[in-house]
Amino acid sequence: QVQLVESGGGLVQAGGSLRLSCAASGRSFSGYGLGWFRYAPGKVREIVAGINWSGNNRYYADSVKGRFTISRDNAKNTMSLRMTGLKPEDTAVYYCAARRPNTPTWSVHSRDYDYWGQGTQVTVSS
Repeated sequence: QVQLVESGGGLVQAGGSLRLSCAASGRSFSGYGLGWFRYAPGKVREIVAGINWSGNNRYYADSVKGRFTISRDNAKNTMSLRMTGLKPEDTAVYYCAARRPNTPTWSVHSRDYDYWGQGTQVTVSS
């Protein structure tokens, strides 16, 4: 079992930056594909970024490409999302997610993830 805890959300002005972190406990998630999702009221939950087990294969949604960077540190059991050039439409609750053991790749589908954090609010003011 893996427990995930996000941190780093907050209120920022448009154009600003934030860094979200996801810490895992319970067991190592070094062999798991990981992802960041977000959910805003009135919208469907969407993937923001995904990363494979080694960190050498990454996915970004078109809406964040060039502005967000996903990374992981398997030795520390952590994952991060560096967000720059934030826009009001980035406002959402952000969740980190991990796939089941022996599933080392990312997926764009939330149903493919078995472990979820509690979420952290990101609010971007205009």
